[in-house]
Amino acid sequence: MNFLDGHLFPENQQPLIITAAPYAPGWLPGDFPEDIPVTMDAQIQKAVDCYNAGATVLHLHVRELDGKGSKRLSKFNELIAGVRRAVPEMIIQVGGSISFAPENEGQAAKWLSDDTRHMLADLDPTPDQVTVTVNTSQMNVTDQAEDADFKGTSRENMTMFNAYKNMTVPANPDWVEEHVRRLTAAGIQSAFQCYNINSFESVERLMRRGFYKGPLVMNWVAIGGGMDKPSIYSLSNFLHAVPDGAVVTVESHVRNVQPINTIGIAMGLHVRCGIEDGLWNQRRTEKISSVKQIEQLVRISRELGRDIATAKEAREISKIGVFYDTVEESLQANGFAPNRNGGNQGFLRKTQ
Repeated sequence: MNFLDGHLFPENQQPLIITAAPYAPGWLPGDFPEDIPVTMDAQIQKAVDCYNAGATVLHLHVRELDGKGSKRLSKFNELIAGVRRAVPEMIIQVGGSISFAPENEGQAAKWLSDDTRHMLADLDPTPDQVTVTVNTSQMNVTDQAEDADFKGTSRENMTMFNAYKNMTVPANPDWVEEHVRRLTAAGIQSAFQCYNINSFESVERLMRRGFYKGPLVMNWVAIGGGMDKPSIYSLSNFLHAVPDGAVVTVESHVRNVQPINTIGIAMGLHVRCGIEDGLWNQRRTEKISSVKQIEQLVRISRELGRDIATAKEAREISKIGVFYDTVEESLQANGFAPNRNGGNQGFLRKTQ
């Protein structure tokens, strides 16, 4: 991205899109019972509360009544339908990990099979976005945490801690290509999760070779443990490669969330918060709800003079429902340099 003179002035920045991640599949309800919704009505109401606080994107996971993350697509359909009725303008972004929490104590934390994740393209009602991981990687969500972040929670149990410490993200090329194809066919936007410059470059190649022809909407995921480091240097290196037409949301973990989001707001990027990313306030004196986290970001943005995106503005900025007919149209719309004339961009893509 090119940051020209005046890029820190609010009149030269897009209104801020706030993504709320309130369902917290990596925690158990007992970890924060005041804020982790379990019943379907409570899960729908949580979306309403986040929307009213200023979030226009809902990162959606689902729980069963026993408090465990749901693997049933029928439950996803039920929650999506309920959120659509309650806050029809909110952008629904289904978390592509589905439920990566351990089924029982002692089991590994792992994502579901490739075929099951492909079925997210068949959800009804259709979500606006599904998050798409790119490149198989380690995903040690304990890496940037301190012991005090887990004190009094389920992850204080070393079996649970190690389950999350040793988690990996399965996202091989064949799976990514097929997943994006199915989502596009269903009219669902791929929201790419980019862990570092390498995964971004893989997304660029997907687009240059025609596997994805749509707006480039992505999260920079700075949680360490195989993902990028929550550092201004890592973010700058990432953004240096990103085209101007991309929509970039910064995402971090535990007590890095607030400062990374503040940097993102100041730079004109977009932000994500919610108890999926962290339970505690910045001094770790108390747990902070998803709604209070959203309200905090709204205050910071307004102090900097930057407007908060309405749902209509968020849809326009993210170009929800937009796809392009050709590779060149897609590259141009997103601000990439065109493919080389005569260059062999598709040598890995076979016709048969």
